[in-house]
Amino acid sequence: MKNILAENFFSNDLFVKYFTLSLGFLAQILFSSRMIIQWISAEKNKKVTSDLIFWQVSLVASFFLFVYGYLRHDFSIMLGQLITYYIYIRNIQLHDAWMKYHVVFRYILYLFPVVAIIFSLWNSAFDLHKLFSRENIPLWLLIWGSLGQVLFIMRFIYQWIYSEKIKKSELPMGFWILSLTGSLMIFIYSIIRKDPVLFAGHIIGIIVYTRNIIILKKCDS
Repeated sequence: MKNILAENFFSNDLFVKYFTLSLGFLAQILFSSRMIIQWISAEKNKKVTSDLIFWQVSLVASFFLFVYGYLRHDFSIMLGQLITYYIYIRNIQLHDAWMKYHVVFRYILYLFPVVAIIFSLWNSAFDLHKLFSRENIPLWLLIWGSLGQVLFIMRFIYQWIYSEKIKKSELPMGFWILSLTGSLMIFIYSIIRKDPVLFAGHIIGIIVYTRNIIILKKCDS
């Protein structure tokens, strides 16, 4: 009886479903962990900090969430990770830590998103029409979720430009304002979409983003 149950589990979509959810929750746990670590550091130092571990955990979490978005065929999730993935790498470089990693490891991280997309196109698994035209996601909701992810992309583009200008990895006020706005939009998207992974990830994010805005305002006053 146990063998039959195990065989049914691994032979149908149930295994893929739970594997995908587990991967997504792992990514969100890592994303939430980086924010909690940053929050603790900010409270301890009485100022908003941009520590190396924040970017290291971000990169690993982005890796997993990109795969999760692909497995769910969710364009808004994949869009949110594709660009920020490389911004995480750039911030690690600004911390003078990137070259300390083994060269093979660096190239694997560099090439992963590109290779994943090329592999998907080669095997006809990456269908843009399917991503944009999902029957169970209304167009307005897909646009709303995508806009939320665009704001999440813009927050890191803003942070990247700001950091390049001062030649130092920093998390300025604009980053947190964009983070809070985008997070609220994606939080609403997750409720309507009934996506427990996005829902769980953005509850903590909203609290941390708000707290960092308060800390920055106190530092400026």
